[in-house]
Amino acid sequence: MAEGRLILAGTPLGNAADASPRLRDALESADVIAAEDTRRTKTLAAALAAQPRGRFVSFYDAVEAQKTEGLVDAVREGQTVLLVTDAGMPSVSDPGYRLVVACAAADLPITCLPGPSAVTTALALSGLPCDRFCFEGFAPRKPGERTRWLEQLRAEPRTAVLFESPHRLHSLLVDAAAVLGAGRRAAVCRELTKTYEEVKRGTLAELADWAEAGVKGEITVVLAGAEPEAPDLDTLVARVKAMAADGARLKDAAAAVAAETGVSKKALYDAAVR
Repeated sequence: MAEGRLILAGTPLGNAADASPRLRDALESADVIAAEDTRRTKTLAAALAAQPRGRFVSFYDAVEAQKTEGLVDAVREGQTVLLVTDAGMPSVSDPGYRLVVACAAADLPITCLPGPSAVTTALALSGLPCDRFCFEGFAPRKPGERTRWLEQLRAEPRTAVLFESPHRLHSLLVDAAAVLGAGRRAAVCRELTKTYEEVKRGTLAELADWAEAGVKGEITVVLAGAEPEAPDLDTLVARVKAMAADGARLKDAAAAVAAETGVSKKALYDAAVR
């Protein structure tokens, strides 16, 4: 019997021309196509001039748990199961995580066809630091939960990427300005790769004012990381004095702490002497 496998395939965010040739081939050759919305996937296949021969299975949030076992069985029986969502990569804030976990637990082959990602596309367009970032999924809907969730990002040094619905965007930005600071830099990316793509950059206060009139489309928000807090001088002086108590010259101790923290060596030395 041929060996089955699960293929996770990234799909275009809105522009079908972003699809890879491998995605087109997979749509034609898969035995089963598990799709978040079968109508949208069939439309994508038609746009790519692909002619799927496999059977389509509707695989969205409400039925994911119910249908996972059947798809695992299909892979176990030697079939190729292609998993696609409406846009982007399956299992990244989209259906698919349960299926990946179940196939991995059964030691079944899993592979991935890389494709467009709203997370990295928005990050690259944001104009904010990209060397380190975290993905936070969708913001909580309820105001209290959203505020507590934002509190966890208050001291996060990495750039944060998150999704939000257009009708909750203004509330999110108002809450973010209140919790993270009105001057925190951010970017709102709307309708990425589509005809009306727009990237709005500014402070959280500026973006909240902009969004008050209403925004349409798929939204990805990028938040600048927290600036490092200025070191507390008393704490640093205590470190200098502790190093001196262990035998270091006071000037050497002040120089070592200054080099580590960026605080003036003279300021540390003078404060330690006082």
